[in-house]
Amino acid sequence: MTNHPTNQPPNFFGALDTFDTGSGRAQLYRLSHLEKSGVGHIDRLPFSIKVLLESVLRNCDGYVVTEDDVRALANYNAQSPAPVEVPFKVARVVMQDFTGVPAVVDLAAMRSAAKRLGGDPKKINPLIPVDLVIDHSVQVDVFGSGDALRLNADIEFERNRERYEFLRWGQQAFNNFRVVPPATGIVHQVNLEYLAKVVLLRDGVALPDTLVGTDSHTTMINGLGVVGWGVGGIEAEAAMLGQPLYMLTPQAIGFGLRGQLREGVTATDLTLTVVQMLRQKGVVDKFVEFYGPGLSQISLADRATIANMAPEYGATMGFFPIDAETLDYLRRTGRTDAEVALVERYAKEQGLFRADTTPDPEFTGTLELDLGTVEPSLAGPKRPQDRVPLSEMKLAFRKALTAPVKERGFGLPNLQPSPSNLPIGHGAVVIAAITSCTNTSNPSVMLGAGLLAKKAVERGLTPPQHVKTSLAPGSKVVTDYLKEAGVLPYLEQIGFNIVGYGCTTCIGNSGPLPQAVAQAITEGNLVAAAVLSGNRNFEGRIHPLTKANYLASPPLVVAYALAGTVDIDLAHEPIGMGQDGQPVYLKDIWPTQKEIGDAVASAVKSEMFTREYADVFDGNPTWNAIPVAGGELYEWNEASTYIQEPPYFVDLTLDVELIQPITGLRVLAIFGDSVTTDHISPAGDIPEKSPAGQYLISKGVQKKDFNSYGARRGNDRVMTRGTFANIRIKNLMLPGVESGETIHVPSGARMSIYDAAMAYQAEGTPLVVLAGKEYGTGSSRDWAAKGPFLQGVRVVIAESFERIHRSNLVGMGVLPLQFKDGQSAESLGLTGREVFDIAGLDDNPKPRQAVTVKAKREDGSTIEFETTVRIDTPIEVEYYRNGGILHTVLRKLIREA
Repeated sequence: MTNHPTNQPPNFFGALDTFDTGSGRAQLYRLSHLEKSGVGHIDRLPFSIKVLLESVLRNCDGYVVTEDDVRALANYNAQSPAPVEVPFKVARVVMQDFTGVPAVVDLAAMRSAAKRLGGDPKKINPLIPVDLVIDHSVQVDVFGSGDALRLNADIEFERNRERYEFLRWGQQAFNNFRVVPPATGIVHQVNLEYLAKVVLLRDGVALPDTLVGTDSHTTMINGLGVVGWGVGGIEAEAAMLGQPLYMLTPQAIGFGLRGQLREGVTATDLTLTVVQMLRQKGVVDKFVEFYGPGLSQISLADRATIANMAPEYGATMGFFPIDAETLDYLRRTGRTDAEVALVERYAKEQGLFRADTTPDPEFTGTLELDLGTVEPSLAGPKRPQDRVPLSEMKLAFRKALTAPVKERGFGLPNLQPSPSNLPIGHGAVVIAAITSCTNTSNPSVMLGAGLLAKKAVERGLTPPQHVKTSLAPGSKVVTDYLKEAGVLPYLEQIGFNIVGYGCTTCIGNSGPLPQAVAQAITEGNLVAAAVLSGNRNFEGRIHPLTKANYLASPPLVVAYALAGTVDIDLAHEPIGMGQDGQPVYLKDIWPTQKEIGDAVASAVKSEMFTREYADVFDGNPTWNAIPVAGGELYEWNEASTYIQEPPYFVDLTLDVELIQPITGLRVLAIFGDSVTTDHISPAGDIPEKSPAGQYLISKGVQKKDFNSYGARRGNDRVMTRGTFANIRIKNLMLPGVESGETIHVPSGARMSIYDAAMAYQAEGTPLVVLAGKEYGTGSSRDWAAKGPFLQGVRVVIAESFERIHRSNLVGMGVLPLQFKDGQSAESLGLTGREVFDIAGLDDNPKPRQAVTVKAKREDGSTIEFETTVRIDTPIEVEYYRNGGILHTVLRKLIREA
């Protein structure tokens, strides 16, 4: 181990050096020095791996991060990366309020626990910068009106006052913690346009801007050359408290781009194509890095659109290296000359700057796309990777109507017409929403939508009355350039008034449908549709009454709003009749690439970004007027229905129990493939008759004040009751049924999953969940792990796990086990009526070890099968031993005091 003075930065490998930033000299940990010293082969490493290596080198202290860690990553073998863990310390954390509130609740609860255990509560404090952007709370209650923005904001503050008071407390109680108020923008767009610096200066040392976020679409920042991805709130809290993120050395898949997009093709079309290709390739848990001459043809905003949807193609990241376009984007968005110069000089010093002449890195595998082959597309009706060419939409929708549910269809017996007594039929577009950071960060598609709206208005087209239209920009800059281009009035004339600055429809905050529309859908059992410019379209996410949900570019959202149905071939059928009585086709109103390019060039100005972000933290007077409670400890209020102290740490001691076999497990539910965190974690509307709804009523809350599950994530009493309560979830213990219900064994009683879990808890029975492939896919919802844990689930056995959800289960002390290839609950004949024992578990578990599961049937016979323990790294063993990641950190901080 190399010794170094405590007042000097560590200098293992002698890599610490200086360089000229353009504004003076600064230090850096020079990667090229490793290769000169005979450590590794740095030059041809993927850019994303170089950024990881820089973090490991800079944070090497011989203890938490060792010299062996540096050597292992510096000798990265792209063809077969060594299965060793990388201790990755990020530079900062970003959060949105749905995931951020429970994270701050956990920090407050850890402070309370530290006080009870005799520790110093102030030790519980973010050690790196944390930014929380309030973007998930606004709902589309009012639409199609010039007052929609103001009224929705008023309703948002009224609904969420308790949560906002709590966040205001956190803002003053914790160091390194900033809050971007409501009605400002969407976290990932604010991150892209303002928070991210690409290169940071800390204590005179330059370093890459790296982060994790409590939302899976944190990957949007990869478009700016910043390494970052989404994690559960549990992992993010550990990162805030100075813990490294431990990950197995990733494979890096190169995605080559060449050529350029054709006329009429948008960045969204490209992104949906990339999603489909990478899903077919199989890139779960892998880094995807884009390379090739086509990169120079893709704008930064287009890159960010592609990077945003990395969770949809399953990758940890979708990374674009720093290049000249990165620097131009920083200038266009109001970053200072000094900031841009620092990025350019540091990236070039570190070998992190890409040019067209740069040799391609060495990748684990590659695939390639000719941009000229991309065609206009949508994705749906149930998954973002299911791309549908625009020319095939009508045929694909009609096929989905009668396709079996297990094939992601709707299972209608035939293609009989919708009931004639109803004003709408199957395929009616009842929600058309320009929403989500994915596309609202991209001026080309936003101005494209505005130009299409202008042409539509000039031809006399308007959406049918049953279409709920909304426009939710990801930042106020979008409003500025839509106004500057003169297209906002045209969007408003066809109902796309601004409804709020937040995620809205993309996360299920679509608000209520007009009563007549909702009634028609219910009475006719219609397969109604939503078309949105978002990134997720899983069942039950967008709105309970829209069974078919399609992702599309903002211009196509406007087009389908005008058509009023997805049961149409927009490539060949008229979108509507013009005021002159003549049919109008989509090609008649679709803007040209030149029209869009000219609008972007003239309307998007750097001073817009400078002006809108000048007072980003204190520019909302309603937020500033919220009273702030003081004190280092939060005063928990038992009467609150929004904020409660979670039970994880209430009875915590400093003693760690031995890991032992888990016996006597009963099955809470059996699930098939692709069960998402939206299915598991409470999200969206709280039904009145649900366990969560009944709880709120018992606390005196009226239905109109229920708000959403997301808004109540700071109250475990609500969230535990809403876990597995999604109306579209299919528990295979109840074949053919969509609901959050199960069978209590051995009584045989049918009840809600929550009620069954409570019955099992009263009996002292631990629980297991059985699942198929891709269990936990979707957004990084910590409540998808917390909720099952609080219901008594101690083990999940699945055919495969989504990356973030698996780590979150471990982070809550829930054991993830994976069936051996070719085996499943179905193949093993498991019915859910068995009693399970996890026999091969002891106090010395090894990452990915095999354990035997014994299932005893009701007739007394036993089936045994082997599973893999999906505790993937040694540090995860420690987390599991302590009962979770936060328990580990809390005990460590108290012992060190």
